[in-house]
Amino acid sequence: MKKTVLLVTFLFYAVSLIGQDLAILKYNGGGDWYSNPTALPNLIQFCNDNIDTQMNKKPETVEAGSVDIFRFPLLHMTGHGNVVFDEDEVVNLRNYLESGGFLHIDDNYGMQPYITKELKKIFPNQELQELANTHPIFSSAFDFKDGLPKIHEHDGKRPQAFGLYHKERLVVLFTFESDLGDGWEDQEVHNDPEDVRLKALKMGANIVKYAFEN
Repeated sequence: MKKTVLLVTFLFYAVSLIGQDLAILKYNGGGDWYSNPTALPNLIQFCNDNIDTQMNKKPETVEAGSVDIFRFPLLHMTGHGNVVFDEDEVVNLRNYLESGGFLHIDDNYGMQPYITKELKKIFPNQELQELANTHPIFSSAFDFKDGLPKIHEHDGKRPQAFGLYHKERLVVLFTFESDLGDGWEDQEVHNDPEDVRLKALKMGANIVKYAFEN
C-alpha cells in the first residue's frame, strides 16, 4: 500500500512539473456530474488569454477512483444532485489532495447536502470552514474584496466559499449559492449579462491560479 501511494505521489509531481491542466471529476450516485458542458472550455480559454496559462482547450474527464486524477493539479466537480464516493474513491481522493492536488466543487444547485456528507468521508475530522474575504484565493489574479461573487439567484442566500485543509493548505474549495459554472457557460445558455459572466470568469481564473501555485 505504501509503495502504491509513493508511486502515485511521484506520478503526480512528475506530471505537474511538465504541464498544468484541469479535469472534470466524474462521480457516482446519480448526480449530473456532466452539467454545464460549455463552462470549462470557456474558463480555460479565458485563463489562457488572461493569466498566461497554457491549458488544453478541451478538458478531460476523470473518475474519482482512477489514478488518472493524479495527472491534474486541479479537479472541477459540479452537479445538482446526489454524490457517492465508495471506500476506494475516498482513499484515492484523500491521497490526491494530500499529495498536492486541489478540488473545486461548484454547487449547481441542490448538491450541498450530498457533497457535505461525502467530504466527511475524506476528512472525517474536519468541518467545512467559510473562507474570509481576505483569503488569497479572492485576489490571486483579480480582486474580489467582497469575496465570492453572486452569479445566479436560487434561494435568495448570499454566496459562500467553504474550504477543507491539509497541513494549512487549502485543498478543497466548495462554492455555494454562487453558481460560477453557469456564468462560465456560453452566453446564450443562461443569457447572463456580460458583466456577470466576466465576474464568474475572473473568479474562476483566481481559482485556477491559486490551485496551480499552491
